[in-house]
Amino acid sequence: MISVSGAVVRYPGAEANALDGASFEARPGQVTALVGPNGSGKSTVVRALIGQVPLTAGAMRVGAFDVASTDRRALARSLAVVTQREEPAFPLSVRDYVMLGRYPHHGAWSALGAADVAAAEAAVDRAGAAALLPRRTDELSGGEWQRVRLARALAQGGEALVLDEPGTFLDVAHEMSAFELLDALARDGRTVLLVSHQLNLVARFAQHIVLLHRGRVVASGAPTDVMRGDVLEPVYDWPLVVARDPAVGAPVLIPLKRR
Repeated sequence: MISVSGAVVRYPGAEANALDGASFEARPGQVTALVGPNGSGKSTVVRALIGQVPLTAGAMRVGAFDVASTDRRALARSLAVVTQREEPAFPLSVRDYVMLGRYPHHGAWSALGAADVAAAEAAVDRAGAAALLPRRTDELSGGEWQRVRLARALAQGGEALVLDEPGTFLDVAHEMSAFELLDALARDGRTVLLVSHQLNLVARFAQHIVLLHRGRVVASGAPTDVMRGDVLEPVYDWPLVVARDPAVGAPVLIPLKRR
């Protein structure tokens, strides 16, 4: 489980907190979606989880580990993260990049073994990236790179997976495949926390939605509880209605023209 309790983050020079007492839980066995307008604090949650920004107050936990005080390698064995932006300092083969996910399970000087290779190959297959193994990271399209990054996170393992905009650069088929994979991982018992602007997509796949606005949680619950016009319209400051997807019955957000 990922637990965020009263989290406060303020960036240097900022006039307001990026996170302002945010609290929520992402539980095992379900997909939790973190949504909200630009600047609401979604990506800051991810940065704080991986130690890129410190908490001014509050706490974050992954299972039994307190994020602020846990050794980074130990935390990485429990938590795999796909951030919104990432570029290797120099090009790597796709195979070598995916294998980076196995290093938290070893000491600084220990060699990777057959079990690590098997874990990486299984991750590549599950992410639909097997055909990309002969390539280099600087030869990949945006969508291909996104699938390879997901494969690296799957190779890393652990009980929790966090993704910041996992559908970025993916076409419709690969985006749906990615979300179906995340749904399957949650059904296998993992904690899956994803940040997304794709409200209609997360309404189909997430069991729990957390709506952030100005660093605070303003709504949290099942898609039908959060995906409501009276909840979303003041947050996004745009006229909208919420209907039902005729195919699956999930809530569907329909933005309206501003008169």
